Amino acid sequence: MERYSIIKEKNPREIVLLRGRGCSWRRCRFCDYHLDFCTDELANYRLNLKELAKVTGVYQKLEVINSGSFSELDQQTMDLIRKICISKGIKEIHFECHWKDRSAIKALRASFASLNILVKVKIGVETFDALFRESYLDKGITASDPAEIAADFDECCLLFGLPGQNRETMERDIETGLTHFERVCINIMVENGKPIKPDPAVIEVFLKELYPKYMGNSRVDILLENTDFGVGGESNA
Repeated sequence: MERYSIIKEKNPREIVLLRGRGCSWRRCRFCDYHLDFCTDELANYRLNLKELAKVTGVYQKLEVINSGSFSELDQQTMDLIRKICISKGIKEIHFECHWKDRSAIKALRASFASLNILVKVKIGVETFDALFRESYLDKGITASDPAEIAADFDECCLLFGLPGQNRETMERDIETGLTHFERVCINIMVENGKPIKPDPAVIEVFLKELYPKYMGNSRVDILLENTDFGVGGESNA
């Protein structure tokens, strides 16, 4: 599994895929991301230390992702991230957070603000159709108003290629995301061991009708494969 990469295109930054105790929600019917976890905090720290040592500060931006919220990383790792940011001149850092852990975001922002480092936090919304999202995907977001969701977050992830989606619903999600968030990251569904499977017909519609429209938008990242940022893949750790 690759855990460090450099994104050179839109919003250039370094990215590290760290390991924590794993997503505590674990109920999403489309996601097996949480399988990248370990209950041994020392083992996690050693792995994270190895990956964070690769950060150079080349763009002064760093994205930290893990199979859950940033709050599920061990304290030693979080302390190390702050040290790396200082030593490598990182001015902006991005984290992921599940809706249920949003209460931890204020303290996260404050801890980095004291170092003059700007924090950006991304949430996996998947879709702004609240009924579809919660009854079918079981995402665990209790708010239905996009503005309420965006109140604590800067960026959002959307998931396309699902049964029941079409051009109209996908485009509405993108435009809603661009209205309420600074950046939107579109993920195309990749089959895994979970019950929900990708719909090839929906993916084809996205590729033909929406991908050409948004591929050049500087605020929209599009991952046709879940490893397109250069991290992820089969685990060997």
